[in-house]
Amino acid sequence: MTMPRPEHPQPQMRREQWLNLNGEWDFAFDFGNSGIERKFYERTELDRKILVPFCPESRLSGIEYKDFMRAVWYHRAVMLTKEQTAGRVLLHFGAVDYECRVWVNGQEAGVHRGGYTSFTFDITGLVQPGENHLSVCAGDDTASGAQPSGKQSGRFGSYGCHYTRTTGIWQTVWMEFVPERYIEQVRYCPNIADGTVTVQAMVKGNGVIAARAFYEGKACGSAKASACAGNVSVTIALSELHLWEAGSGRLYDLELEFGEDLVHSYFGMREVKIEGEKVLLNGRSVFQRLVLDQGFYPDGIYTVPSEDALIRDIQLSLEAGFNGARLHQKVFEPLFLYHCDRLGYLVWGEYANWGLDVSAPDGLKHFLPEWMEAVSRDFNHPAIVGWCPFNETWDYEGRKQDDDLLRIVYRMTKRFDSTRPCIDTSGNFHVETDIFDLHDYTQDPQLFAQHYADFAAGGKPCDSHKNRQKFLEGVPFFISEYGGIKWDVEKTIESGWGYGTGPATEEEFLDRYKGLTDALLDHPRMFGFCYTQLYDVEQELNGLYTYDRKPKFDMEVIRRINSRKAAVED
Repeated sequence: MTMPRPEHPQPQMRREQWLNLNGEWDFAFDFGNSGIERKFYERTELDRKILVPFCPESRLSGIEYKDFMRAVWYHRAVMLTKEQTAGRVLLHFGAVDYECRVWVNGQEAGVHRGGYTSFTFDITGLVQPGENHLSVCAGDDTASGAQPSGKQSGRFGSYGCHYTRTTGIWQTVWMEFVPERYIEQVRYCPNIADGTVTVQAMVKGNGVIAARAFYEGKACGSAKASACAGNVSVTIALSELHLWEAGSGRLYDLELEFGEDLVHSYFGMREVKIEGEKVLLNGRSVFQRLVLDQGFYPDGIYTVPSEDALIRDIQLSLEAGFNGARLHQKVFEPLFLYHCDRLGYLVWGEYANWGLDVSAPDGLKHFLPEWMEAVSRDFNHPAIVGWCPFNETWDYEGRKQDDDLLRIVYRMTKRFDSTRPCIDTSGNFHVETDIFDLHDYTQDPQLFAQHYADFAAGGKPCDSHKNRQKFLEGVPFFISEYGGIKWDVEKTIESGWGYGTGPATEEEFLDRYKGLTDALLDHPRMFGFCYTQLYDVEQELNGLYTYDRKPKFDMEVIRRINSRKAAVED
């Protein structure tokens, strides 16, 4: 059997000594969530088979069970050599939805809560040369209100803009074999004014870290420093400065050496800054032509079937004239972000807050830990030009959002990362934010333009939520969701969903698309837009491509509409 998703899952922390654990695992349903009591973790086989890293709801998993699953179990045996167990053995999970407990040879290795971020357990003391048994239990309760779940449906079936759920392992599982002294985490801080990059590392053990930078194979700077109390910082003065820009990734390769540990990585040199109502990239006003990307796939649900398919999604967006995306209601995998970095593709890092009761007093407990894991993991990606922890924080069962929850999350995000703007909650209801955005699905281009005519003349934009949020003067503003024009090109989905009344003809669609988009490109106080959406997802039919990524229209026409110069661009 060919291993699914065989590529290294974390391009910014690559070591040669690693073992991909994707492939066939034993699998079992645990509808009563009683597997721990029944000691499933001591079993060396389970009654079904599943193909990891695909979730059991997906066709690619070999299971394709789409009802609720309170818990599921995985098991597999792993053969390790004496050399592999001579140092530290790290067990990595790209993502497991939602609460994950892991046992190695019957001994508990750790617990992680959160369905979207990566986590690691040091299992050195639990493994041995020869055969080892890994057991994983994933608990999932999408409808609880205490679990951020994004666009996963809280009903039995998919409906509207809520889609098939993902339970359990849905990203690559792998092991790394590292020496006793190793690099645990890195953070890159580029300074384009000085032509330097500072590497801040957390390490296990004492010693000297050596950092070496290369551009297209040519050495262009190095530095060394000694670790102190598990931390070390080095600044590399670059002999050549190549800026990361929209459409041009220009990445530097980086080698980090700490004793016997060698990590291969990369970074980009760019700066994002707010100046008045503009968002500047390397000091220039670059209009952000964004599209909503929800990261769903017909055969893998949350998991892309191959790296090529992952790259193709970015290419489809670029071919349609967009220069970036809102990665919507999902934390995307690091490999996707790597290709965004490589291609100079602007993205907003978001979180899957839907499903969480934002009015509950314990909302912060269920939200903040994983959100900060996401910000920490993805900090080094130059493609990420902003953070958006919440999207449309609607009231929950008649109770209003907890404004303190949004305020604390915003302030924690800014405390950890002051280099990027942060939108507290996209669309509604803003509390404390660097950028004010609205969602507007008005389908009439003339009426849509009228909503922002007063704003162009120095007034305020039209806001359907003005009774719940106060417009902020003098900060950047954009329409971060618009369009959503329903178009069922294949005429096969009777209960298809989209915004408003769909056009009757393709010509009417393109006229509407152009009218809506022109209103934003020509606006003197807009720094960007985000069109809903790149491709259809299940019954939602407002994509420019079908769910299986076939173009609905002549993409050259869409590209010309999107890519012309905007009013605010330099």
